[in-house]
Amino acid sequence: MSQPDLERSAPSRYVVGIDLGTTNSAVSYVDTEESPWRVRTFAVPQLVAPGQVEARETLPSFHYQPAPGELKAGAIRLPWSREEPGHAVGVFARDQGALAPGRLVVSAKSWLSHSGVDRTAPLLPWHGAPDVDKLSPVEVSARYLAHLREAWDARFPDDPLAQQDLVLTLPASFDEVARELTVKAAARAGLARVVLIEEPQAAFYAWIDKHAADWERLVSPGQKILVCDIGGGTSDFTLIRVRSGEGGKVQFHRVAVGEHLILGGDNFDLALAHHLEHRLTPDGRLEPRQWSVLVRQCQRIKETLLGGDAPERLVVHVAGGGTRLIGGGLRVEVTRDEVRDVLLDGFFPVVALDDKPASRRSGFQEFGLPYAPDPAVTRYLAAFLTAHRHVAIDDETATDHDPARPDIVLFNGGVFESRAIRQRLLDVLVGWFCHDDPHWRPVVLDNERLDLAVARGAAYYGMVRRGQGVRIAAGLARTYYIGVESQPPAALCLVPAGVEPGHDVDLAERKFDLRVSEPVEFPLYISSVRLTDKPGALVAVDREQMTPLPPIRTVLRTAKKGERGSVSVDLHARLTEIGTLDLWCSEVEGRRSWRLQFDVRSATQTDVAAHESAAEREGFVDEAIGNACRCLIENTFGPAATDKPEGLVKRLAEAIGANRNEWPTSLLRRIWEALVEFEPGRRRSAIHESRWLNLLGFALRPGYGLAVDDWRVAETWRRLQGNLVHAAAMCRAEWWILWRRIAGGLTAGQQQALADPLLGPIRAMHHQVTTGRGKGGEFAAGSHETAEVWRFLGSLELLQATTKIELGGMLLDLLPRKKMDPVRPAMAWALGRIGARQPVYGPLNTVVPPDRVGPWLRKLMELGLEDPSVCLAVMLMARRTDDRYRDVSDKLREASAGWLATRGAPAHFVELVRQGGRLADEEQGLIFGESLPKGLRIL
Repeated sequence: MSQPDLERSAPSRYVVGIDLGTTNSAVSYVDTEESPWRVRTFAVPQLVAPGQVEARETLPSFHYQPAPGELKAGAIRLPWSREEPGHAVGVFARDQGALAPGRLVVSAKSWLSHSGVDRTAPLLPWHGAPDVDKLSPVEVSARYLAHLREAWDARFPDDPLAQQDLVLTLPASFDEVARELTVKAAARAGLARVVLIEEPQAAFYAWIDKHAADWERLVSPGQKILVCDIGGGTSDFTLIRVRSGEGGKVQFHRVAVGEHLILGGDNFDLALAHHLEHRLTPDGRLEPRQWSVLVRQCQRIKETLLGGDAPERLVVHVAGGGTRLIGGGLRVEVTRDEVRDVLLDGFFPVVALDDKPASRRSGFQEFGLPYAPDPAVTRYLAAFLTAHRHVAIDDETATDHDPARPDIVLFNGGVFESRAIRQRLLDVLVGWFCHDDPHWRPVVLDNERLDLAVARGAAYYGMVRRGQGVRIAAGLARTYYIGVESQPPAALCLVPAGVEPGHDVDLAERKFDLRVSEPVEFPLYISSVRLTDKPGALVAVDREQMTPLPPIRTVLRTAKKGERGSVSVDLHARLTEIGTLDLWCSEVEGRRSWRLQFDVRSATQTDVAAHESAAEREGFVDEAIGNACRCLIENTFGPAATDKPEGLVKRLAEAIGANRNEWPTSLLRRIWEALVEFEPGRRRSAIHESRWLNLLGFALRPGYGLAVDDWRVAETWRRLQGNLVHAAAMCRAEWWILWRRIAGGLTAGQQQALADPLLGPIRAMHHQVTTGRGKGGEFAAGSHETAEVWRFLGSLELLQATTKIELGGMLLDLLPRKKMDPVRPAMAWALGRIGARQPVYGPLNTVVPPDRVGPWLRKLMELGLEDPSVCLAVMLMARRTDDRYRDVSDKLREASAGWLATRGAPAHFVELVRQGGRLADEEQGLIFGESLPKGLRIL
């Protein structure tokens, strides 16, 4: 990503800082024509009630889409709007959404960093109302920014926001993909000219700005400043070292940043809602609609009862049926002490400095976000301080106390509006470090406007970029590594911690061979703990200290068509001015250069899982075995082939010395390459084509798991789509088997393109079988091809929900019919996959809602069909996930577990329904439809 050259262009009049927060957003600015300049807050006009606009210092980060006819015409039109928008953001969106949570988008910023869903796909509001237009996290973020841009332009028409120097904030722990998506959201909002700054750093800049006259008296060289930034969605920890500069001037150096934690005010609201839910209902579980309303109320309860001058108690009222009915709703009182106990002891417990965060999965699954496994902020803080105990130790650093100890603390983020939470965190810090000095207390820097500090600091940083104000030396707070082939796995230090924005890193002493005319992939790792490795250093891959990032990849093209081989290249890296990473390789003995792109697709779309080298860890077979397999395939499908295709798999097994289920993934992909090479050979006969299709899908299954599998799937699609040579039934069946096997690597568009031609014949067959009228379409009800078509359709997790729901209904209608006996196992399997609570490879937003699956489940059990595939389907649809928006009701789940037990289903099926958990190896094979390659697991 290129950075607009702000220094060379004409300076804008305004320097603007935008805090795009999880709960609230804010804008601050500097008018550079003022002397002396100062940071001001931009009051954002927004809808506060239908037809009523007010300017507020913050814009609540909530997006609401009214139902048709819900509001009068013109009710949500803004002063600068030519047409009435179909949505509202800000105060009105927050308040109206509390009444209709299915139309409200919250926590869009947290979704930007969620690798478990397709962040560029329309999925919000999560489990929203059926008639709501879904939006991607990027689009929602862009709408907030667009509102801020339009409001600014209305006030400053001669100086539009897009032409100002704009600084946009983000969590310090955002990875490269989240940063790229943030910049993409800004560009979509018409703000292409942005610079990024980390929020804790911006908060400290705000403190410097406020104390411009005396900050040098408040800090001294050798001190370590801890910035604790806990907002609505994330927790960020940052360490800043105070050092002496030239002429004895004090300088600030940002030396450490914590891991990314989705742990903040949203978690507090969920915890309090869970606590109150057990008091509101006898079975401790509200309906999803009631639960959403309660969560929104808990935000207000938390802020009120943990704030200053808090009342002793509040009344919570949730509309709907149940016990303790008052005016048709549920009612319970909650006390100030009760809230303190739940939130302080739950999220800020007193722990030891050597305590480590728990690694178990968080119990909070309601909104699909990957919340931090351990709710205890204090444990994460302890781990952060101890991990960076000796960071940036220098001659100015005091040595008479634990080097993990911070000297100064700056609190930031809405969570710290609570005096009780601030005091608890200080008490924990004192408990950790007072053994050296019983009277020790950290200095607490004042931060009066926690809601505005980040935006104000961002604007100040914009002036620092113009050479004014006090700069924090903020080199890269993490180290980047690139994976290299070796045993055990090793990685090369690519970009060291401490690199300043705009700095280039060349690894000219290391040469790399890249193959031409085919994709090449580099595994990439990041560490915020290993901060001393030097560029070019080769280190062992330590997954405790190094986190895999989406891989980087390129394809080297040559002038000669079909030329293959390798090119010797150097690697180069640059930390851009906006805080993103550019990587490229240059030909050693030439002038060509290639940009190495982050595989953003594998990080933002889980239809292609970013590979984690599980398949590579199986090892690679001897080259002679790979060559022998190629010869056998050539002898079967090559131009001079003489071997019969029927015995190819047996011949391969003999050459490899293992049956086909034991072939490692790396060898399977070699077999795929040979089959593609000799693809014309499938045209010889129907048996040639059917065997070629069968082995091709087997060699590429499940369509992901090894480096550049997405390219292999794309190449398969390019060569085969719509290109079945022989019309024989055996070829048609193998055609559907092939696409089922690699469905996990297909895009949503490809899956829909394959499914669309099947839906008409399936509907015709359903109509004929259920009514006895009309023609049955091109599929015979009980044929082998029909069975494979059902299995194929069941494997398509990226189909639209409406299509899945239609297929599920038709399957249930057809299952008990006598003429479906031959294909019933395939149909039950397909129904289970379509209605599964946990996808095999798809993002969570592809799951069919439980209010649709519940009736399927009840009807399936009532049919009384005796088939193991029916038990599998019941388990998949009733499996417990602890996400109320995916799980069927407790009553139905318990009924399903009992039904499975009486049918003699495996004991682990019953356990998965009652308690949840991981699939056993044999269960993975059942769900996938056959065994997976060695080393690959379904999550």
